Amino acid sequence: MSKVKAAVFASGTGSNFQAMLQKKFLEAEIVLLVCDRPDAKVIEIADKYHIPVYARPPMDFPSKAAYEKKVLKQLQVHRVEWIFLAGYMRLIGDTLLSVFPNRIINIHPSLLPAFPGKEAIEQAVRAGVKVTGVTIHFVDSGMDTGQIIAQQAVKMKKGESLSQLTKRIQSVEHRLYPETINKLLSRSNGL
Repeated sequence: MSKVKAAVFASGTGSNFQAMLQKKFLEAEIVLLVCDRPDAKVIEIADKYHIPVYARPPMDFPSKAAYEKKVLKQLQVHRVEWIFLAGYMRLIGDTLLSVFPNRIINIHPSLLPAFPGKEAIEQAVRAGVKVTGVTIHFVDSGMDTGQIIAQQAVKMKKGESLSQLTKRIQSVEHRLYPETINKLLSRSNGL
C-alpha cells in the first residue's frame, strides 16, 4: 500500500519538519515543503532530504486568496492529500480549507485552548502556570481553534529558563506529532 502524500507548511527552523523526516515509519510521504519565508532555515532541511520547496512571501500577491491559489496549484502538482503545519505562522484561508477539509493539522506548544497564537511558551511562563504542553489539532479558520486530536502535558520546573522549557516542549513535539500523524492516517485509511 502506498503512503499518503503530504505537504508540510513551515516558516522557521523546521525542527518538527526534521522530526517527521527522521521518523522511519511515518505513514505519510512528505512530497512538498511550503514556506512563506524564502530565507527560512527549514528550506535547508528540505534541500538536504531532496524535498521540493515552494517558498514565496504572501506579500508578493494581491490577496491571501491569490497566494493560496498559487499554493494550491503546487499541492495539486505534487498530488498532496494532507497538510501538516509545523511552525507555519499564517492562518489558513478558505481556499485551502475548502479543498482539504479535516486534512490539515497543526502542532501548537501549549495545552489549547490556553495560550493560542504566537509566543505560546512565553505566554505560559508569564502567566505562571504550573503545567503547559503540546496540542495537535485540526485546522479551521480561527487561530488555534480547531478540534483537538492529541495533547500532552509538560510540567513547569521551578527556576527553569525559557530556553530549557522550549527544548523540553520541542522534545515532546518531535515524538508526539509523528505518532499522532500515524494514528490519524491509520484511522482515515480504515486500518
